[in-house]
Amino acid sequence: MRATAVFADRTADIAAPDPSRKVIRAFVYVLDPTPEQVEALRSHCGAQRFAYNWALSQVKANLDQRAAERSYGVPEAELTPAMSWSAYSLRKHWNTVKDDIAVNPETRQPWWPENSKEAYSSGIANCAAALSNWSDTRSGKRKGSMGFPRFKSKRAALSCRFTTDAFGLVTDGGDRRHVKLPRIGAIRTCESTRKLARKTIAGSARIRSATLSYRRGRWQVSFSVETTLPARALPPTGAAAVADRGVGGSLVGVDVGVKHLAVLSTGEMIENPKHARKQAKKLRRLEHRASRRVGPDRRTGQQPSRRWQRTQDQIRAVHTRIAAGRCDHLHKLTTRLVRDFDTVVVEGLNIAGMTRSGGAYKRGLNRALHDAGLAEIRRQLAYKTEWTGTGLHVADRWYPSSKTCSNCQVVKAKLP
Repeated sequence: MRATAVFADRTADIAAPDPSRKVIRAFVYVLDPTPEQVEALRSHCGAQRFAYNWALSQVKANLDQRAAERSYGVPEAELTPAMSWSAYSLRKHWNTVKDDIAVNPETRQPWWPENSKEAYSSGIANCAAALSNWSDTRSGKRKGSMGFPRFKSKRAALSCRFTTDAFGLVTDGGDRRHVKLPRIGAIRTCESTRKLARKTIAGSARIRSATLSYRRGRWQVSFSVETTLPARALPPTGAAAVADRGVGGSLVGVDVGVKHLAVLSTGEMIENPKHARKQAKKLRRLEHRASRRVGPDRRTGQQPSRRWQRTQDQIRAVHTRIAAGRCDHLHKLTTRLVRDFDTVVVEGLNIAGMTRSGGAYKRGLNRALHDAGLAEIRRQLAYKTEWTGTGLHVADRWYPSSKTCSNCQVVKAKLP
């Protein structure tokens, strides 16, 4: 009961949000494209990468030129004019030169009309955001350290974002198994889209953008949806919550860890399912099998064998199962905490710092920390408590919770 006694006086300033305000939610659907559509999807993602690298090369050349002129002693007023790296300026410059740079070297015909203009706008916008973050880090507006953006290779993750043109759900004729994207058309989904379709038809949701990506061997589309929180989503608070839901109290403290995924202040201990550790033996066997197959070789141009590709598909399936199981378990845990308690108290942990050093001596602990997904618990609690109107309090990582007595609140100097 320590967490309830320690943090009970710190939750008075937490107010419930307005039940009528809008929130941004993501609806993700796995796609089942045809071979022709797969080529179109890859083409759009490649166009996004091409536009990103082009915009970055323009800005980098301008910065290098100005740096070289400064090294020669050229006065600041006589330097090459600085290039604006805003998304609007870069996109405007792209429209003036795309007929000269996005062309087929053999036929000398421009190939950029084959893809939607959103593919190029997405890459330019991503480059502008990366440059802005780098600039803010150097000036101190953004915390942390960040190097200059790097060019994307062909092995980078495939992704493309659509914000305009015709995209969304296919609702003609009561169809609930297709989504539409610009230039690509209607693509079949592996699951029904009726949940989002009902909201859009009723006018309670509006699709803002669509992000196409290739994750773990599957194409998927994520819709960013602006929806209104219904008033019935807000649970009762205070004594009414205890009486209606039958919980032991309206405040709970959650201590996350590796052995037990979560230890509640009510005395309940939730075991860590260890999804990655349970699949480690099978994954190690498949990776050993893949090492014996004939894989691709970029130096000699050797193509991978079918057995190597089949083994890689099996490895991706195992990783997908691990990620899906972890995500499902964490969602069920955080949803139960939000529904059963009015206020949830968690500790602010520096997960990146906990897994940064140690090398081979700490490899097992780092692997266990990543498998538990401790930071994901706090992230899910943050937006779920905001959606449901409950409170979330993040205790400072240096707060002496273990040294504080739950009865007299006296803080011990040492804890042997």
